[in-house]
Amino acid sequence: MEMNASYTSFVAVGDSFTEGMSDLLPDGSYRGWADLLATRLAARTPGFRYANLAVRGKLIGQIVDEQVGPAAAMRADVVTLVGGLNDTLRPKCDMGRVRGLLTEAVETLAPSCGRLVLMRSPGRNGPVMERFRPRMEELFAHIEDLAAKHDALVVDLYGAAVLGDPRLWDVDRLHLTGEGHRRVAEAVWQKLGLPPEDDWLAPLGHGPRPRWATRRVADARFARQHLAPWIARRLTGRSSGDGRPAKRPELLPYEITPPENGDPGTASGDVTALS
Repeated sequence: MEMNASYTSFVAVGDSFTEGMSDLLPDGSYRGWADLLATRLAARTPGFRYANLAVRGKLIGQIVDEQVGPAAAMRADVVTLVGGLNDTLRPKCDMGRVRGLLTEAVETLAPSCGRLVLMRSPGRNGPVMERFRPRMEELFAHIEDLAAKHDALVVDLYGAAVLGDPRLWDVDRLHLTGEGHRRVAEAVWQKLGLPPEDDWLAPLGHGPRPRWATRRVADARFARQHLAPWIARRLTGRSSGDGRPAKRPELLPYEITPPENGDPGTASGDVTALS
């Protein structure tokens, strides 16, 4: 990998992880690792362009049908593809079909861009992770095989112990916090051959363990606000992304606005806020 490489355009493809949930901004929109990465890349390259086609809740078949073709047509320097994990979390999952669709996506995107980036997605430590770990690891093994065959990069977030720390996960237990997304952005940045700014693998400092009663209150809130609606959507065949457009569907210039109060800065352009 060329160190200090230069990239002029970036297209992100995927689901809620790439959309940016739950890196919530004050205006109710989500930022996320892809926006953070685009901001840093834009700071290096005048005229930098960025598109984010990701939509929460999308399965790999929907990503292939709705995002892969448009992303390939953009002919970007960098394309990131993260998908399939939502499929593995369904009660019934045809892993052969998931592997086939992911293969189709990679075979379409790899020749269309300068550098394709795949990921072994992170997972929060806990019983849900243990239940679905075999499917996830089957998916990740296939991702490694595809990367080797198509000269793609793989960012190993799954193998990063710190990203399993529950403190880097939102109260919904499915999406990273802002700090989690910042670490993912740094991981992709370094994988692209750019100079490290910090150690994204550094463990969190030790803190007091929440009391038993506090944990039970958090469990009840999670079940009421997140788990029950998720189950209801599965039973009715609905998705949290139904009817939602991509927040940045076109490959447009991404101009940086000066940071305020320690914020890393935002970018201007046709960005649609999603909450």
